[in-house]
Amino acid sequence: MAAAVPICVIGGGSIGLRHAEQAIECDAVSLSAVVEPGAARREELQAMGLPAVATLDDVPDGTRAAVVATPTPDHVVSGLAVIERSWAALVEKPITQTIEEGTLLCEAAETRGVPLVTGHHRRCHPFVSEARAMQDRIGDLVGVNGLWSLRKHDTYYDVPWRRQKGAGPILTNLSHEIDLLRFFAGEVVEVSAMTANARRGLEIEDTAAIAFRFANGALGTFLISDAGASPWAFEAASGENPAIAFSGEDAMRIVGTKGAFGFPSLDLWQGGAGKDTDWRNPMQVTKGPNLPVVDPIREQLARFARVADGGEEPLLATGRDGLATLAVTEAVLKSAESGRVESI
Repeated sequence: MAAAVPICVIGGGSIGLRHAEQAIECDAVSLSAVVEPGAARREELQAMGLPAVATLDDVPDGTRAAVVATPTPDHVVSGLAVIERSWAALVEKPITQTIEEGTLLCEAAETRGVPLVTGHHRRCHPFVSEARAMQDRIGDLVGVNGLWSLRKHDTYYDVPWRRQKGAGPILTNLSHEIDLLRFFAGEVVEVSAMTANARRGLEIEDTAAIAFRFANGALGTFLISDAGASPWAFEAASGENPAIAFSGEDAMRIVGTKGAFGFPSLDLWQGGAGKDTDWRNPMQVTKGPNLPVVDPIREQLARFARVADGGEEPLLATGRDGLATLAVTEAVLKSAESGRVESI
C-alpha cells in the first residue's frame, strides 16, 4: 500500500471542514493542516482537534497536495499559490468565478506539470461510473432528461445574499448537474434556457428550463427549481446529503436507440429477447445492481491521492472539465438573458 499523501485543506468553512473530516478517515491521505485566516474560526477548528493554521506559509513541510475550499472568488488566488508550490491541487466547484480565471489556473498547472482536479465529487459514486458503462447496452445515445426540484425552506432566504443576483439555482445547484450531463453524454455545444421568478418573486430566478445539444448529436433537457416541491433531485435520489430528505426516486433518464435506464436506480429497459426494440413490442425492465455505498468526498480524496502520486484517475474531473462545465453554466445564464440559443 502506498504511503499516505500529506494534504492540507485551504478554507475552514463548512465545505473545508467536510474535506478535513473525510481526510482524517481516508487512509490514502494524511491531513497536515487546515488553513483558516479568521482567528475565531481557527480556534473553533483547533478545539475540534484539527491542525488549523493562519496562512499557507504555516503549512508543515512535506505537504504535497491541497484542497481549495475557500469562497469561489478566492479560488484562483489560492489555486495559483498551491500550483506555485508544485502541490497537486483539488479545487472545489465551480473551479473559478470566471472563464478567464479558470483558464489562467489550468494553464498555470499545465505549464508547471501539476495535477489539477475540480471537485465534482458526484463522479465518485459507484452508481455514476456504472451509469456511464451501461450506455453500451442502450445503443446510440438519443437524449437525456433531468430534473432537480427541491423546495428550499422559506427562512433559507432570510440571509440577504441568497436573495441577490448570482444566488439562484443556476449558479448554486446546476453546475453539479451539468458535470454529470457532460460525464454521461459528452461535450455540450449549444444551450437554450428560460428562467422564471414568479413563485418566490425575488430578483433571482427560482426556476429554469434548459435544452442542450451535445457534440455527438444527442439532445438533453433539464428543469431546475428551488421553489417546486418534489421527490426528484440527485440528493433526494441518492441520499448523499443528510440534510435533504431521501426519496429514492430517479432524477434522470438516459435514452438510446436500443433501450433506456433511470438514474441513479440504473433500472434498465430493453426489448424482449428475439424481438425488435421498437414501439410494437413491450419492453422489459431489469432492476439496477446493488452497488456499494461510499462517501464521495472520501472516495474523491483517495483518487486524488493517486493522482498526486503520479497515477491516473479517469473518473475525476480535471481542471479542464471544471472549466468546460463553467462555460456551459455561463452559456445557460447568457441564453436566459438574451432569449437566444448560445453556442459553447
